[in-house]
Amino acid sequence: MSIQDRKKEHVELTVYKDVLYQKSNGFEKYRFNHSALPEVNYDEVSLSGEFLGRTFSFPLFISSMTGGYAKGGAVNAQIAKFCEEQNLPFGVGSQRIMLEKPEEMESFSIVREFAPTAFIASNIGGAQLIDPIGDRALSLLTESIRADAVIVHLNPLQELMQPEGDRNFKGVLQGIKHLVESVELPVIVKETGAGITANVAEQLLATGVRVIDVAGAGGTSWAKVENLRERSVDAMKGFNEWGVPTAELVEEVSALKGRFSFDLISSGGVYSMFDLVKSLALGADVVGMAQPIIKALVTGGVGELEQKLKDWKREVKTILTLLGCSTIRDLNRSHLR
Repeated sequence: MSIQDRKKEHVELTVYKDVLYQKSNGFEKYRFNHSALPEVNYDEVSLSGEFLGRTFSFPLFISSMTGGYAKGGAVNAQIAKFCEEQNLPFGVGSQRIMLEKPEEMESFSIVREFAPTAFIASNIGGAQLIDPIGDRALSLLTESIRADAVIVHLNPLQELMQPEGDRNFKGVLQGIKHLVESVELPVIVKETGAGITANVAEQLLATGVRVIDVAGAGGTSWAKVENLRERSVDAMKGFNEWGVPTAELVEEVSALKGRFSFDLISSGGVYSMFDLVKSLALGADVVGMAQPIIKALVTGGVGELEQKLKDWKREVKTILTLLGCSTIRDLNRSHLR
């Protein structure tokens, strides 16, 4: 199967099939400390968030999803326009296909036509960095979308579930170090749903990585997605629940902020605004979301996505008021029990 067909199938499965973890994201173990005396004016509560030195309207990072197949460009264009209008950051899907099939560049480069000032991150897989990516290839990835950052996605579990997937992950850390030294843009490293532990985060931060996206278990199980694609690999279905819950990872990785200067993204099944606020209270700077975004676009168009964001903002504003917080920055661990 071609990369284009595989990406198309990924989108269809995540939108129309049950590909979520059975295990939770872990946030249910936390409760909010309700304030009966909040001393906050709801109408004055600010929802703006800070990420990599920029201020956004809401602490939401639209995570990498798609690109590199016929309809991928249209989806990317819709997301780009939405992010431009709403002042939200986002990352394109893996640009690996561009290096192999330059004709697919338009499905990514189209984002700047619709989002000339938005924060947009480029994206490449960690396995593609084992042999250091050349200056020309790196320029192709970043300049095609005038990237503000580079995302490196780590997905050994997903690759091992694919018959056509990568099998060699030896040298990825060194490749990331080389990338950090080669590019002037901040480097973001994310998992794809199985999680980045504090031990791995520490190794990445030591190379100069600026952002860790824990991308833990609790949302889309990419092992389940791949096993649905294969439809006959029952022996591998035990890996559908592999991964560390997001909440545990946010708590342990945020503890590294005492030793390293970095931004933290909480993602992996963080679909509830209650979990979004819990993530921020535990130390995340923004929350990453993908599946609810693309599902809203595919099933209801931009109108549905705009309504979702409006509802999310109202919900978060209410939570902050009930916690006695007038801004996102006021949140901390004391607001949870």
